[in-house]
Amino acid sequence: MRIIFSLVLLLGIGLTTNARQKVYDFNSRCEQAYEAIMQLKLNTGKALLETEKKENPENLVPYFLDNYVDFFPLFFNEDPAEYSRKRSMRTVRLDKMAEGSPDSPFYLYTQAAIKFQWAMIKIKFNEKWDATWEIRKAYMLLKENQRRFPDFVPNRLLLGAMQTVFGTIPEGYKWITNILGLKGSIRQGMENVNAFIESNSPEAKLFREESYYYYCYLMLFIVNKPEDTWEFLQRKQLDTKNNYLFALMVANLSLNNQKAATGLRVLEEKHDSSVYADIQYYNYVLGLLKLTRLDSDAHVYLERFVNNFKGKFYVKECLQRLSWFYYLEGNQAAANKYRNMILTRGGVETDADKQALKEAEGGKWPNPFLLKARLQSDGGYFNEALKLLLTKKAADFPDMSDKLEYAYRLGRIYDETGQDDKAIAMYEVTIKVGANRPEYYAARSSLQMGYIYEKRKDKNKAIQCYQQCLDMKGHDYKNSLDQRAKAGIQRVNGS
Repeated sequence: MRIIFSLVLLLGIGLTTNARQKVYDFNSRCEQAYEAIMQLKLNTGKALLETEKKENPENLVPYFLDNYVDFFPLFFNEDPAEYSRKRSMRTVRLDKMAEGSPDSPFYLYTQAAIKFQWAMIKIKFNEKWDATWEIRKAYMLLKENQRRFPDFVPNRLLLGAMQTVFGTIPEGYKWITNILGLKGSIRQGMENVNAFIESNSPEAKLFREESYYYYCYLMLFIVNKPEDTWEFLQRKQLDTKNNYLFALMVANLSLNNQKAATGLRVLEEKHDSSVYADIQYYNYVLGLLKLTRLDSDAHVYLERFVNNFKGKFYVKECLQRLSWFYYLEGNQAAANKYRNMILTRGGVETDADKQALKEAEGGKWPNPFLLKARLQSDGGYFNEALKLLLTKKAADFPDMSDKLEYAYRLGRIYDETGQDDKAIAMYEVTIKVGANRPEYYAARSSLQMGYIYEKRKDKNKAIQCYQQCLDMKGHDYKNSLDQRAKAGIQRVNGS
């Protein structure tokens, strides 16, 4: 018995001695892989990760970065078949990360990041409840990791992004976040994000480029500081020629901030190579940007998107834009074809998709004169749009909806060109006439006036305008406009 016991003990020691501790080692090869993945050179990154797995089987980082490789195509392309094949990898990778030492700050962080990424993916596949719980789990893991490792700055990046968004959730939905324990504010969230951006720690340098992505979207869409966003992009001199993700980001920011010329330049100067992932979202953004410039080939890219994209987001909006393109070209048959497709293709997860469906079901075509002015204004071609609008006056339009849009479009152009008093005058007319109508013009006018008064440091008037926007019911783009108005109130109150 003593001999058997001794043999077992010796075998146990031998096993312990030979077993190698799993580690989170962001060595140079993993850094190169991560850099390639963040440029959307996914196959290049995968090859480096496979080499690392073979040479350093105890390193868990390659399995963590595998999740990034899957995340980008699933998030951008929304292919249901690919999702079905890959969804089981979430559990596999979480189990892998749990093999590391709980004494490492990467132990909880990697698990939280994987959950956060899968939450974003699940939103795209209409698994909203699962996505909400994934976000909650990620948030709680990060809070615990922050408590245990307060100097580990990557915690602050993801936590800050979540807290900033949580701070803009409308009052009617606060009960959900309260039950789930999801709390935050714009001020608190951006303090955390900025702490990461300004940090010189090794971990901050490692995830630096990823942080730029979070920062720019939060600053433009939540904090509403477009000037600061573009100043940041200029200062950082992002490599949009070689980094496909940065090119897509800047193009999308340009599309949503009336800077189509910048977005088009970035996409046209981007290096075209087979080493980059095939992202259909590129065709969507490029097509919309070209349409604002009224380019004759805008339909080429929009048609590529609707023909090759397998997901549901943006499809109705893209079909609407295609119908507009052919409508303005005078090809009514093609315009009707794409409008009819709106009724059966895509989903209604975004406000733009909802509005496209509403227009298609209503059967009414927009005024072509105002549609041209809208597209040019949306692209930031303000001089062209203003020159066109000033050839007419509101009385020239018999339809009340067109009168409203005319006043609103003039207000937006004056607003964007720094003529604030003229902008306010047009916005007030729009609100007076359109506050109880289904069009979004009055609500957006209230929001824009809030921005003007916030810029002027007139707190009371800014809050009044933002609240007026929130109080308007039943109009197009209700969710997105409410979120921006709520964010405005939070900003003005310093919370």
